[in-house]
Amino acid sequence: MRTNLEILAQQGVVSRSMAESVALRIKDLRKKAIQDSFQDFGHSGHRLEYVATVRGVDYMDDAKASNLNSTWYALESMKRPVIWIAGGQGNETDWASMKDLVSSKVRHLICVGADNRAIHDAYGELFPDMVETSSMMAAVQTAYLLANEGDVVLLSPACPSFDLFESYQDKGLQFKKAVCEL
Repeated sequence: MRTNLEILAQQGVVSRSMAESVALRIKDLRKKAIQDSFQDFGHSGHRLEYVATVRGVDYMDDAKASNLNSTWYALESMKRPVIWIAGGQGNETDWASMKDLVSSKVRHLICVGADNRAIHDAYGELFPDMVETSSMMAAVQTAYLLANEGDVVLLSPACPSFDLFESYQDKGLQFKKAVCEL
């Protein structure tokens, strides 16, 4: 006497069914592996990373934004007035290309770096009270004094900053340290 499995196999049903069940099983395994990998995925930090809220002001670390495109994205995503900390070694950066966006999103501009002439040239008329600082601690303390409840202080330099920092990670860590010391 033949089993049902043997009969189904003879009719070609089992192989098709088995193939479908194996495919579904593989799909489930892949789906689970993808889900697990996202749960284990570590955030590299310094990319629109929330740091803290102090006196109703959010502090965001976007130190990885070392070009205008990255900073444009950060500013574009802000829904509240921004106190923008920018600068570094970016005199060849086309700062003026973001003038409309900056004028619509940014309330105050704080420069940190050794030479920010190009930023002053591009945005000086928008921000006659633009502040020049020479350390991250000074930039964060200035932002703290200028910010109103509901503002966002955004570190998004838009250019490399090897003049004061070893790397974007160093810049971001100094920003976080300064925020935590407020």
